[in-house]
Amino acid sequence: MKKRRIQLQKFKADFLWGGALAANQAEGAYLADGKGQSIIDILPVGQKRKRSLKDPQYAFEQTFDYYPSHQAIDFYHRYKEDIQLLAELGLKCLRLSISWARIFPKGDEQEPNEAGLKFYDALFDELLLYDIEPIVTINHFDTPLHLAEAYGGWQDKKLIECYQRYCEVIFLRYHTKVTHWITFNEINMILRNPFLAGGLPKTDTDRSTIFQAAHHQLVASALATKAARKIDPTMKIGCMLAAGSVYPYTCNPKDIQAALEKSREQYFFIDVQVKGTYPYFAERYFEEQDIHLTITDEEAAILAENTVDFVAFSYYTSRLETVDHELKKNLIEGNAMASVRNPYLKDAGWGRQIDPLGFRITINEIYQRYQLPLFIVENGLGAEDEFTAGQIHDEYRIAYFRQHIEQMAEAVKDGVDLIGYTTWGCIDLISAGTGEMAKRYGFVYVDLDNDGRGSMERYKKDSFAWYQKVIETNGKEI
Repeated sequence: MKKRRIQLQKFKADFLWGGALAANQAEGAYLADGKGQSIIDILPVGQKRKRSLKDPQYAFEQTFDYYPSHQAIDFYHRYKEDIQLLAELGLKCLRLSISWARIFPKGDEQEPNEAGLKFYDALFDELLLYDIEPIVTINHFDTPLHLAEAYGGWQDKKLIECYQRYCEVIFLRYHTKVTHWITFNEINMILRNPFLAGGLPKTDTDRSTIFQAAHHQLVASALATKAARKIDPTMKIGCMLAAGSVYPYTCNPKDIQAALEKSREQYFFIDVQVKGTYPYFAERYFEEQDIHLTITDEEAAILAENTVDFVAFSYYTSRLETVDHELKKNLIEGNAMASVRNPYLKDAGWGRQIDPLGFRITINEIYQRYQLPLFIVENGLGAEDEFTAGQIHDEYRIAYFRQHIEQMAEAVKDGVDLIGYTTWGCIDLISAGTGEMAKRYGFVYVDLDNDGRGSMERYKKDSFAWYQKVIETNGKEI
């Protein structure tokens, strides 16, 4: 009998190589053309920002010298030149977000702001002019500030109605220009940062309130999926998580169980969005954590009937879990995800360790769990770049991406159905966690410092030409 040959998969011909930005970290122009304030607009820079994220009342009660989101990198006014650069880079897609407060300045109005809608018309048209597909996140850590102040953020069911109205407006307006939509950025981050991800304005919000807010986001996401399919069935709706496999520190069964439980927490909400119901372990988890949710029969039906088309995720590093209290004193924290320090990994700065093989492991773990097409919408290295005479030699960034793309290719060979890959911050932008500019991710350097000073001129880094070749060869030359 003739043996059947196994054909290893390469990147698809239509694989979406791209970059990623967020409105609140790039656009600036924070009150231009009728835009309202977002929760991000009251956050300062540096340690004061870190304190504000943990203690939102501190941000509400203070007036700071500098608010990074107010000008950001001024993408709002400079998007044409930036898109020209991204076209030169060869991007097939750009993941970005719509600022909810540009469309509904307070969030709870009945009618949208036409000037805000026109901006995104122009932005999407400019991208399509260069054959760059917009991948749009509907809510990327920028709930309108009024909704936090008036309703306490997503803990109030009123926000479901507000979000639904917002989604219907943008779906009707842009369905011929946008195919792939992501309902919430890193939805599991509400457990780590309730203010940033859920607009919950109180310090030390209890777990029941956080999970209730997340439940309201899940219902809102399902209703958005339902609306999108009614308006234009060709649109694809995805969910997104902040991902990273959780390893046990040792082969001690207690460490393995601890890692399993931490991993379950990561996938909790994505399970609902993909499978239409809370995971089988939820009942015990809620009981042991003293979490009490109100879930109506109607909401349960909405979740069950409106599951997503694809799973998007960010990956920066893996995590390590143990029951050893001494080891747990040596923590490293990046992207708001605390972990025991892994002795086998190199530090990348800013509380992250570099784990390229963990990328492949994570991709496989997610695909095995959900069996839906995957879209990697954030991956990258935040680093301090040295700007000398208009040049930035960032070999460390090239090395980081090369190692991760190699492992992504291995995951494709494993059989994972992968839609695309968008590197985070393809143009330098302000950090969500610290508001800094020094933590740079881009292939394009923006002349701006942590205090908002600089020319804002754009300069191509060495990594620009490197990623250009990667895209040109569809990942064959890395």
